[in-house]
Amino acid sequence: MARVISDECIACGACADTCPVGAISEGDGKYVVNADECIDCGACEDGCPVGAISEA
Repeated sequence: MARVISDECIACGACADTCPVGAISEGDGKYVVNADECIDCGACEDGCPVGAISEA
């Protein structure tokens, strides 16, 4: 299951910087996870300063 980024996202980019496979990109007002590329490692969740990322 890919991770998901909630509306609590502050668009800081920390999650994209920590993703080892580059599955996170800037979306419309928040970052988004490409479910086809996500390996569900949790690095983005650990790197998010506001806790906006969780398991789908």
